[in-house]
Amino acid sequence: MTRTAILAGMGAVVPPRSVENEELARTLDTNDTWIRTRTGIRTRHWTDTGTSTGDLATAAGARALKSAGVDSVDLVILATSTGNQPMPATAPEVAAALGLGQVAAYDISAACSGFLYGLSAAAGAIASGVAGRVLVVGADVWSTRLDPQDRSTTIIFGDGAGAAVLRAGHADEPGALLGFDLGSDGAGRELAQVAGGGSRERGSGRPPSPEDAYMTMQGKEMFTQAVNKMAASSELLLERIGWSAADVDWCAAHQANVRILHTVADLLGLERSRMLVHLDKVGNTSAASIPLALTDAAVSEQIKAGDRVLMTAFGGGLSWASTAMRWPEIDVMEISTDI
Repeated sequence: MTRTAILAGMGAVVPPRSVENEELARTLDTNDTWIRTRTGIRTRHWTDTGTSTGDLATAAGARALKSAGVDSVDLVILATSTGNQPMPATAPEVAAALGLGQVAAYDISAACSGFLYGLSAAAGAIASGVAGRVLVVGADVWSTRLDPQDRSTTIIFGDGAGAAVLRAGHADEPGALLGFDLGSDGAGRELAQVAGGGSRERGSGRPPSPEDAYMTMQGKEMFTQAVNKMAASSELLLERIGWSAADVDWCAAHQANVRILHTVADLLGLERSRMLVHLDKVGNTSAASIPLALTDAAVSEQIKAGDRVLMTAFGGGLSWASTAMRWPEIDVMEISTDI
């Protein structure tokens, strides 16, 4: 039988510092009601000085390994757009910090779709025999890339990390990743970006602009793109694996905005109550979004073994991705603030 990637464990962390809407309202032209009405977010977690993306990724990875009951993997994949530095990749540092030895490790930069891209890459490594067990981490520290005067981004993004351990198994096992749909459209790269810090800026011949160090986002167009691409990607994925929308017990969509979640549900013909919602507690955590939502739902027993779970994401790039599984019987610990 063909080797298939099976979910064996999960772990997730957020920084201990909680930033409520009221705190942001003191410096921005906004208020708690405005933020909650338009985004669904009540609070988000931001790192304090001295905490990096790699620190969050390491803490989440450690919890995922413990959840899976293992202390070794053959490969570490870190999905992040806010790595510890431009070069080298942060994944090898995470692998070393976890005591995993000299295993293969690399970063993926696919913005909010990064965790699902990472699952796809891990599934390919397992199917080909390159790896028998893979740690996939989604981690981002966007608070370091937010313009504190930009209401459109500062109210939305939070920091966090979520991780999964995948093992080799068979497609008929619970936890098997049943297929993938991936896509991108680079023509829309300017809709969400950090313009500075790369070769385009360095090679432009112009002095670096301080504003280019911050995330910028065209919210209305991103909303439209997100709902259309996640719905279309989900439909393609469901068709490939032989599920209908009626077969889906839970949808773990990228946690960007509660209105996006509801619109995707409507387009797919899912009851809105079937959409996992975790962004009210943590905001948009980019690559960490889906594993954080899944961890929260598993701990609260909202998701139970045997449930059919659809996952879909959309982010900068533009990029999008979808996958699905029947939820396995795994031991998942609460989201930790111990970094």
